[in-house]
Amino acid sequence: MKKLFPSAAEALKGVVKDGQLMAVGGFGLCGIPEALIDALRDSQVKDLTVISNNAGVDDFGLGKLLRTRQIKRMIASYVGENKEFERQYLAGELELEFTPQGTLAEKLRAGGAGIPAFFTKTGVGTQVADGKELREFDGETYVMERSLVPDVALVKAHTADKSGNLRFNLTARNFNPAAAMAGKICIVEVEKVVEIGELAPDDIHLPGIYVHRIVLNANPEKRIEKRTITEKAGV
Repeated sequence: MKKLFPSAAEALKGVVKDGQLMAVGGFGLCGIPEALIDALRDSQVKDLTVISNNAGVDDFGLGKLLRTRQIKRMIASYVGENKEFERQYLAGELELEFTPQGTLAEKLRAGGAGIPAFFTKTGVGTQVADGKELREFDGETYVMERSLVPDVALVKAHTADKSGNLRFNLTARNFNPAAAMAGKICIVEVEKVVEIGELAPDDIHLPGIYVHRIVLNANPEKRIEKRTITEKAGV
């Protein structure tokens, strides 16, 4: 099956629809599928529920989809760097399922492994556990979390061969493999495409069986988040 598509728009064509549950890989601005997010914005699909560690920043990453009001609900673990996210949430225009980061990663991993639910101590005694089943194991209380199986996963990797075997670049791997495995359809944006056999077996981080479509973006913007501090007199 031919997996390589000529553009991000073509890779999304016939796959993305209004109202879908969608996972987007990345951590902050690291390892995000920039071209696929732009193509998703241009597709004008709406009412999306998006699973991602966070929602990018204003006007970049998933922040672009917030600006165009294509996301109606976020399932995320960190939302602190996007003013538009804050504005929409506080105004009641955006739904949020706030999820501890490790729990979010396990929800995706479990979904990809065919595990419908799991128990964790994280969130017990907090709002995270409200309305969820609690169970005791060895004298400790655990909360049951349902796994996530998104309709579509948008993922960023560094290199793919034409069968879809992937290699990620250092920490840009982050949530991408889990998102890829969980998605019913996985579309991957890469910086380099090589022939089948060029990737050594031990260098493959995710096998191509999880990948349905590939698009080349050889020159992504790759914004870098920089720490800023406020200078105080006498310090």
